[in-house]
Amino acid sequence: MDLILERFNVGGFRLINNLAGHNVWLDWFMIFAADKMGYLLIVSVLILFWKKDYFKRIVFVSLGSAIVARFMFVSMFRYLIYSPRPFLVLERVNVLMNHQFESSFPSGHASFYFALAMGVYLSNKNPAPSFSTDRQYDRGWSWCGARAGWIYFILAGLMGFARIFVSVHWPLDILAGAVLGVTTAVTVSYLFNWLKQKMSRRTFMG
Repeated sequence: MDLILERFNVGGFRLINNLAGHNVWLDWFMIFAADKMGYLLIVSVLILFWKKDYFKRIVFVSLGSAIVARFMFVSMFRYLIYSPRPFLVLERVNVLMNHQFESSFPSGHASFYFALAMGVYLSNKNPAPSFSTDRQYDRGWSWCGARAGWIYFILAGLMGFARIFVSVHWPLDILAGAVLGVTTAVTVSYLFNWLKQKMSRRTFMG
């Protein structure tokens, strides 16, 4: 099993990283996607969804789960497991970006932005506040929430691909980070809804 995973990791990395160094515009775009695009995703969440009070749930779940995934769980895994980055252990690597020598497993970027994407997507599960009677709003936000979530998933996947392209991550780093981010977002969303229902029940009983 270890040999199969190693072959997948190295083979997948070579397949993607070998695309680098042939086109200056593609290299530039991948460097941007790997390093800077994430900031635009965070800002877009705040701009698109922080307009009314009932959108705060979306921001809390998406950004909250992203922060928990990246700064709690990724840090814990990296403390327990050290995985050197590809450019440190392989020869003939197209290195397009400088990076610290810390452990690469799992990918912090993948965990953060896949959690962000899942948080936005899950907003579609409970689109309108309980006091809302605007059915047009319900339908509109349901449409917007689902499609926005898929767009964020695509951009998070592009970012993960770019992190391999520029040589700072293995494919398994990205896959593990994506699973960690999605799982964290689902858990945070469930806990948020559970606490909200519990508090609403107490208010009703009181």
